[in-house]
Amino acid sequence: MSIPPADGSAAERQRDDVDWASAQQGVGEAFGRIFDRHRDRVHRHVLRLVPVPADADDAVAITFLEAWRRRGDARLVEGSLLPWLLVTATRVTQNLTRSARRHRALLAKLPPGEPVADHADRHDEGPASAALRELSLADRQVVTLCVLEGLNDREAAAALGLPVGTVKSRLSRAKRRLADRLSPPAAPLTRLDEAAHDA
Repeated sequence: MSIPPADGSAAERQRDDVDWASAQQGVGEAFGRIFDRHRDRVHRHVLRLVPVPADADDAVAITFLEAWRRRGDARLVEGSLLPWLLVTATRVTQNLTRSARRHRALLAKLPPGEPVADHADRHDEGPASAALRELSLADRQVVTLCVLEGLNDREAAAALGLPVGTVKSRLSRAKRRLADRLSPPAAPLTRLDEAAHDA
């Protein structure tokens, strides 16, 4: 009884052969199977090479993007794409490291700036922002597209994938709901004959 190799079995190499031939013809599903088969191994590889672990996901993504982009000249080694991926990943991490080093050097040359308050940290929003956030997602979408972004009904309908009439009715309802949230409730009107009857 033979013991299969720990990494890169004959069956796996065969799957790479078949899937890679399809991927070279532009079949995304075949490329997806190669990605699923090798992403963890490539990720472990780049984790050892990137200066910041958070960069590992970027390095993996760039590596597979390069594989797709260069699928006409990427080579299989004994039926497996993994070696080519690891070589490419090494080059990608080198470029990421070099880029990060240049970025840090550039930042070090800049004079320190005055601290500026981040507008995202501000919590003193107006009542209109709070009222807008309380609307349903559908209402918020039409208000932001038509009122805040200035799209007309037809443009908003195309963006949302809805008929123009639906956008118009949603916008009308959303404006009414927004106005109700911004205006204090009025006292209910009493009919004169009811008031006289109560007296």
